[in-house]
Amino acid sequence: MSHSTEKTHRTWPRVLFSSALILLWLVGAGLGGPLFGKIDEVSSNDATAYLPDSAAATEVQKSLGNFLGSDSIPAVVVFSSDAKIDDALKDELAAGLEDATAAEGVKGGSSPVLVSDDGLAAQAFVPIDADAEVGEVTAALSADLRKSVPDGVTVHITGPAGFTADLLAGFSGIDGILLLVALLAVLVILVIVYRSLLLPLIVLCTSMFALCVALLVVWWAAKLGILLLSGQTQGILFILVIGAATDYSLLLVARFREELLTTENRWTAVRAAWKGAFEPILASGGTVIAGLLCLLLSDLKSNSTLGPVAAIGIVFAMLAALTLLPALLGLAGRAAFWPRRPAFEPGLTMQADALQGRGLWPRLARGIRRHPRAIWIPTALVLAVAAAGAVQLDAGGVPQSDLVLGTSEARDGQAVLGEHFPGGSGSPVYVLAEESRLQDVADVLLADDGVDGVSVTASDSPSGSAPITEDGITAFGPPGTPAPEPTVVDGRVLLQGTLTDAADSASAERTVERLRADLNGTDALVGGVTATAVDTNAASIHDRNLIIPVILGVILLILMLLLRAVVAPVLLILTTVLSFGSAMGVAALVFNGVFRFPGADPAVPLFGFVFLVALGIDYNIFLMTRVREESRRHGTREGILRGLSVTGGVITSAGLVLAATFAALSVIPILFLVQIAFIVAFGVLLDTFVVRSLLVPALSYDLGRVIWWPSRLARRDAEQPEASQDAEARNEVSA
Repeated sequence: MSHSTEKTHRTWPRVLFSSALILLWLVGAGLGGPLFGKIDEVSSNDATAYLPDSAAATEVQKSLGNFLGSDSIPAVVVFSSDAKIDDALKDELAAGLEDATAAEGVKGGSSPVLVSDDGLAAQAFVPIDADAEVGEVTAALSADLRKSVPDGVTVHITGPAGFTADLLAGFSGIDGILLLVALLAVLVILVIVYRSLLLPLIVLCTSMFALCVALLVVWWAAKLGILLLSGQTQGILFILVIGAATDYSLLLVARFREELLTTENRWTAVRAAWKGAFEPILASGGTVIAGLLCLLLSDLKSNSTLGPVAAIGIVFAMLAALTLLPALLGLAGRAAFWPRRPAFEPGLTMQADALQGRGLWPRLARGIRRHPRAIWIPTALVLAVAAAGAVQLDAGGVPQSDLVLGTSEARDGQAVLGEHFPGGSGSPVYVLAEESRLQDVADVLLADDGVDGVSVTASDSPSGSAPITEDGITAFGPPGTPAPEPTVVDGRVLLQGTLTDAADSASAERTVERLRADLNGTDALVGGVTATAVDTNAASIHDRNLIIPVILGVILLILMLLLRAVVAPVLLILTTVLSFGSAMGVAALVFNGVFRFPGADPAVPLFGFVFLVALGIDYNIFLMTRVREESRRHGTREGILRGLSVTGGVITSAGLVLAATFAALSVIPILFLVQIAFIVAFGVLLDTFVVRSLLVPALSYDLGRVIWWPSRLARRDAEQPEASQDAEARNEVSA
């Protein structure tokens, strides 16, 4: 058999196998791609759905349908007038409201129009079908009412339905603008880095195919009720998969390019690159997955459900980088790098020139060799000072009205409502009480300065509820008319308290906390919008305090197993935590002084920690696995410098890509996502350019072989004289 025939005989099976892999991924992407426009069918942004089942607000929410008679979300319609609202104008507003609420998506019409004491505003309550498109129904209701009101009267839709509509509008750009911005940012960076046209498209295809297949699995898991999916989780999934898959791809591409310089056959180069990249990709992905799965310990379902959803995304990011990408690179060969194709250079050894080049990374490596302490000590001090600013971050929660950035009809409506009515109108505090304790519970509510009025659900009253005072339930009609009977379900009644402060304000939250304390011992449960916020914040703080230490412990164990050492993993963990603290300190300065945000959700530090530590440790894994590989050949100190020199370019490119993809989250006008975007993007850049480039290599070089304690590499390294390295360093200093 001739040499060419033998070569062809060996090549065809690889071509067929690679083609089959590509076809398999293509089928998966074809099934998952169409689901991008259908995610709202299986997702929910209802805050109560993500509370623990044991939370009081959760139990109250589950019981509301039994008392209120429908599964609906209340919308508060607020009319404000330049002149006082007389009976004629009130009747006109009521007629327009009756016509508008006859539309599909509204359940049961509206409540009577109630005019404020100053006569300059009126309000009514409209139940919106929870199963309908709340955003569309609310927008149509607002448009119809604006057409019906006379000049001088403005209309706002606020309340729970109004704020839900704002959130849905804010998340509406996830399928389109978020993906477009993220992919364009990645494409630009890859074109600049590789100065190639085909290779960036190959990497982007790998990332998009991974995302499509991950979405296919997540969508059906949410459809079958296995997972909960929200707009917040959806946006993070998109960014995480694109960023992680691209990072893993860059590592394998860098290895592939190295091999092409010393290997003539492209399939041999692919195999060698795969072997070199497999361990760091698997370790990096496994570390991220382990960190994400720690979120399963969360009480808050919005946190616990993110763990498996994001972990599924990382699994497919790894699979795509280790299967689809090698297949594409094998078929493309050197043409993937066109017009800068790497030429085969027989006899070339990459190791020989690792520290001799004129590029940034060889120069930096030589600088670390000369002055390690002059680099790592000032760097650590600056990061520590920045980390001290993290205490200025207000992560105690934000009002619901501030969750959406930019204009908000619901926020404007709430402001108008607060000017003319009690601030909590439209979003009452619900109290589920035993029938026998009805008056006792009502007296507690009436005695609190934060409650403006109290009523009890009564199906036989004209409005569905009846006011209750210290003397009992108020009767309707002329004197002597019997008071309506409260609705009783399973021996319990439902009271509604109108708060004097806006339902999403800190004052309202303090009122709910007081009521719960005062009602202790009555078996009464306090729920509603404000109680949901209180329970959510409490669960978030619990999760943050529990999960952060657990993640640190899990990642430390993984690093010990990967590096077969104790000191190096501890070093990596400490530097990564320092990087996280610095990012949070700078974020606090920017959030408070530049953007003047009203605060942050308690989950922001937790999510920032998960992504920065789990993803930030990736780059240290990429670096230290290569350092360990080089240390076997050249000793620890030389291995550190060679590892930095060889991996510097690819890790920096990966950091830029990940920072750009997370920064794309800021195009979604949701406060939580904008804050996460800044923290992770800035933190990744800080970790890439400062921690991984300066602090870790310089500190590791200063410590020397002790970083591998107690592994055999440390003992073997101890037997290898490093005098030649020290002499070389002294010669460079003398020169």
